[in-house]
Amino acid sequence: MNPIKNKRTVVLLSGGLDSATTLAMARDQGFECFALAVDYGQRHDSELEAARRITSRSDVSLKIVSVDLRAIGGSALTDDISVPTELEGGIPVTYVPARNTIMLSLALGYAEVLGADNIFIGVNAVDYSGYPDCRPEYIAAYQEMAGLATKAGVEGSRIQIHTPLINLTKAEIIRHGIELGVDYSLTVSCYQADSDGRACGICDSCRIRKQGFAEASIEDPTRYASVS
Repeated sequence: MNPIKNKRTVVLLSGGLDSATTLAMARDQGFECFALAVDYGQRHDSELEAARRITSRSDVSLKIVSVDLRAIGGSALTDDISVPTELEGGIPVTYVPARNTIMLSLALGYAEVLGADNIFIGVNAVDYSGYPDCRPEYIAAYQEMAGLATKAGVEGSRIQIHTPLINLTKAEIIRHGIELGVDYSLTVSCYQADSDGRACGICDSCRIRKQGFAEASIEDPTRYASVS
């Protein structure tokens, strides 16, 4: 890992539990944070509204970039495909093709413009849905590519990608966030939240989130559309 040359960073912020915790961890480590959210054509705007709430409370600037992945489709989050409510084998239909690659690329470009040497992303390889672009080997490969593909990398100021949650369980993530004062009632993790940002309670993301709060022995502040 290269030494950190400056403390300016882009933090990818979806509005969910993991990214809110990642932002809090970056701030706690003394980074000057610039949040980046991506409107990629997801099913609802609730998570973008959550990103606005989180950054407003944190006094962090937020940039929202639009890349309409509905034009590609192929995911229950961007296409006319039902969000599964039962556990599936293999990579689930909620996987969005190339999403993290696109988001990291946007963060990489934004970091170069800001003169930031760092990017924080809340990927997790423990309590997750089996997405291939959340694995350590993916991040390592992207890090290598970023050093070759950017002006900063070529000129010797390689941008470092930080993944502070990658080896943590959901319960561990929640405990870290609570210690740092994260208000999880502001966050939205549900794949199919309603127009008011209330969670369905039965999709894969909701199940993992609920289990995390239970295992952390912390009251779940999530607003649910119905008892589930």
